[in-house]
Parts: sequence; structure tokens; C-alpha cells
Amino acid sequence: MSSLKAREGEAEFKVPGAGKPCKTWYKVYGTLPHPQNPPLVVLHGGPGSTHEYLDILSELTRLFDVPVILYDQLGNGRSTHLPEKNGDVDFWTVQLFVDELHNLLDHLNIHDNYNVLGQSWGGMLASEFATRQPKGLKKLVIADSPASMALWVKGANELRKGLPQEVQDALNKHEAADTTTDPEYIAATNEFYKRHLCRLDPMPQSLVDGLAWMEKDPTVYSTMNGPNEFYIIGSLKTWSVIDRLHNIQATTLLINGRYDEAHDMVVEPFFQHIPKVRWIQFADSAHVPQLEETERFMQVVWAFLRG
Repeated sequence: MSSLKAREGEAEFKVPGAGKPCKTWYKVYGTLPHPQNPPLVVLHGGPGSTHEYLDILSELTRLFDVPVILYDQLGNGRSTHLPEKNGDVDFWTVQLFVDELHNLLDHLNIHDNYNVLGQSWGGMLASEFATRQPKGLKKLVIADSPASMALWVKGANELRKGLPQEVQDALNKHEAADTTTDPEYIAATNEFYKRHLCRLDPMPQSLVDGLAWMEKDPTVYSTMNGPNEFYIIGSLKTWSVIDRLHNIQATTLLINGRYDEAHDMVVEPFFQHIPKVRWIQFADSAHVPQLEETERFMQVVWAFLRG
């Protein structure tokens, strides 16, 4: 994989209630504007992770000349941190991140012609964004994302039943005692992640880096999600987009992995309710097929974007 030059920048983002100036850091691979290929705007997971584990999507630029835009969402990475807002569920809302995406599109002057790929929480955000039928959105990729958090929790509980009994016991014990920072609980969580987050061993450094950012500043993740991927106690606990999916006009590609924590029951409502949608599953992947099956992932996404 040859190295590509990227242009980095910051978009000022006016956030009522933030109490200080905010900015969104972004990175652009390829040429803007491009004579043929609309840019692909990539929304990372978390909420509260960062772009690093999706940097591999620059392969779409190298191989197919697709402009790719990555950014760190407000609250972590190279964008403005707001640890003083930890626990503030009225501040950290889905609407805040929808507004941030619109602001970035305006800043880059691409609001009239672009595609969006959202991964995990990023796909939740992308689906919310698309239900509002935003101008200029041509194609949508929802990767490894739930259509509702109730389904996500139901699916996670099913996957937990497949863990060794001692791992299940450790998880249950510490969740009941509210001791989810205990090393035993973290070790048990990692056993889940090895099976259903990323099956590569060792875990790719880009994914390690993204998880490290959430550990350094857990503000967004802990407020909106909770302590980990399967114990959801944050403000997203009751989130669902299912009743609005019929409003999505963009042609949509739905992706998940065979071993994904976002497994079939979790993503199926997207397939059932989005009017123009196709669904592709990656047989050797868990939650990050862009890292676990990189070559096929790029081919699948490119075939969808150019079709």
C-alpha cells in the first residue's frame, strides 16, 4: 500500500452551549472538486472514537481515484475536546453530530454532491442524517451499524451466551456491582472484542489507536453509550431510527460481518425499510471488515459507488 498525501484542516463549528470556540479537524485524500467522482465522507464510530481505524479507506483514493474525507467528531481526537460536558445528555445529542456534518460539508463546499459511509455509530449517524433527505447526498453506506439500540443490546446478549462461562460470570458480576473499570471486567470485555469486534490477532494498530483515544477522553462514549460495546447505559439506550428509514432516498449499501456485534437481527431493519438498498456480508469479518477483509471491502464499496 503506497502512501498518499492528505490535506488536513479545521472547520470552525459554532456550538450553542459549548462555552468556548469549537472546531472539527478533517483530512482529505484526493482532489476536491473531482471531475467525475463525488467525495466519500466517512463517519467514524464510538460515539467518541476517532478516524484512525478508517484511514484505510484512503485505498479508495489510491486504487479508484475517489476523494475520501475523514474527520474526528467533536469531543475527541484532533477536534475540540469538552470534558467539562461529561455526563451532559442534553449537550451530547444525535442532532449535534448531524449539525457538525452539515457544517463540514458547507466548509468543504461539497454540499451539492457527495456520498457518505458511516461505520458502527457512524452508520447510525449517517442513517439519521439521510432520513432528513439532505441535499446533495447521492449514495449511502451503512457499515456494521444497528437500526436500534434495543436490537443492539438484544444481539449482544445473544453473543454473550457464546462466551466461556467464566467470562460471562465476570461480566455479570461487575455490571451488577457497577465496577466496570475493574481489570477483571476489562479482561472479560476484551474476550468479547476478540470474537465480535476484530478477529485479527494482533489487533491492527489503527484500531488500537482509536480505542486509546476513547480511553484518554471517554466524555462522549461514556455519556452516549456506556462503558463498552455491549453494556449500554448512556443516552443512546433508547435510540431507534426504524420508524424513519422509509424516508431515506439515497441508494444504500448495507454491510456487516458474519461474526459482527452488529449481526443480522441488528441490521435487518435497514434492509426491510430503506427503499433502495442492497446487503453484503463479509464471511471472515467481525465488526471492522475494512481491516479484516480490506481488499474485498474496497472492491465492494467501489462497485457500489460507481454503479
